[in-house]
Amino acid sequence: MKLSQQSLLDLADQVLATAKKQGATSASVGVNYGNGLSVDVRKGAVETLEYNRDQGLGLTVYFGQKKGHASTADLTEQAIKDTVDAACRIARYTAEDEFSGLADAELMATEFADLDLYHPWDINAEQAIELAIECEAAGLAYSNKIDNSEGSGVTTYKGVSVAANSHGFVGVSRGSQHGLSASFIAKENDAMQRDHWYSSHRVADKLEAAATIGEKAAKRAVERLNPRKIETTKSPILLSPNIAKTLISSYISAVSGSALYHKATFLLDSLGTPVFPEFMRIHETPFLLQGSGSASFDGEGVTLKNKDLVTEGIVQTYLLGSYSARKLGLKSTANAGGTFNLNVESTGENFTELLAKMGTGLFVTELIGSSVSIMTGDYSRGASGFWVENGEIQFPVEEVTIAGNLKRLFKGIVAIGNDIDTRGNTRMGSMLIDEMTIAGK
Repeated sequence: MKLSQQSLLDLADQVLATAKKQGATSASVGVNYGNGLSVDVRKGAVETLEYNRDQGLGLTVYFGQKKGHASTADLTEQAIKDTVDAACRIARYTAEDEFSGLADAELMATEFADLDLYHPWDINAEQAIELAIECEAAGLAYSNKIDNSEGSGVTTYKGVSVAANSHGFVGVSRGSQHGLSASFIAKENDAMQRDHWYSSHRVADKLEAAATIGEKAAKRAVERLNPRKIETTKSPILLSPNIAKTLISSYISAVSGSALYHKATFLLDSLGTPVFPEFMRIHETPFLLQGSGSASFDGEGVTLKNKDLVTEGIVQTYLLGSYSARKLGLKSTANAGGTFNLNVESTGENFTELLAKMGTGLFVTELIGSSVSIMTGDYSRGASGFWVENGEIQFPVEEVTIAGNLKRLFKGIVAIGNDIDTRGNTRMGSMLIDEMTIAGK
């Protein structure tokens, strides 16, 4: 079938009607299609060139409180019929679950603002290759210490999806996402280090310039040369924005539905309690124009709203879909499928001021491996970065482990910088923590 937004709408309606005819008391369906281009070059030559075109349909049906799910990437008439049959068959034989079912009808989204998310990039393979080569060439020319390239890449994607359910909810999402990246190896004597940089945005014209990305990636690799090991100690830690986001991600996991109803989180019963310092505010802005995490509804069709997750350091809400909400005796918070544009408010300091405030400590730019327990809050990860004294970066550091407990670390946040990284779903600056254990030599 020829795919278009209207054909997806018609298909969703048809699938729901067919499921109802087979005895389903309620159902939800998602249908999507999209296409993109991906190019990778290395040393000026094309390594990969891929065109991708994807499509799919996922159906969840309920026979009372028995649930069945099936999906397919084949949108032919027979494949769709088989998918509906499979979902209904599964539902008939599964056990009843008193908490299953669609989200409540009164929560369904009925208004859909234009969030300006769809900006296809008019670029062909030849142009993408030229752009990737330009990016790589800028990095290779940055310094004679750049010994090798791990490649530069250009990606572009556009797609449309339709979500619908038997409450009468129908939502259409159209979006694009583009990216440009580079990675290099720097060498001095026998020492070698690698690093990378990337830019992503829904609008291609808002990507960082190709030469800028190449130079940033090369600069980061050169700066890491000749790292030293440090003695085991306790000191302040400054996390770069991309690393600070991982700490916020751990918080999100700890206040999300599954961890809560399984009682597998160190933040059980934390609603209304102070978890962060008083200056901390974390809020969700799903209607941000061109935002990476922008949407009008969550994964169940529940309408989204701007909301505070943390205000003055106090937990304002858990993050729940309808199933976890029912298990906990609460209401859905419209977070089926995750969060939508998280913002961690800055305390106003720039990066230089954060270094000065830290004085002496470790500036972390990369994490390696993971040992994070959401159950206990125990945190331990390999790290590399730069040692700082008197507010000035002194030398690169590698082969250390930073450790602590998340409950203590959250309380120990001193400042959030204004060097905000807007890439991805979480928007925040560097994070200064008063103390962590650093395991070194």
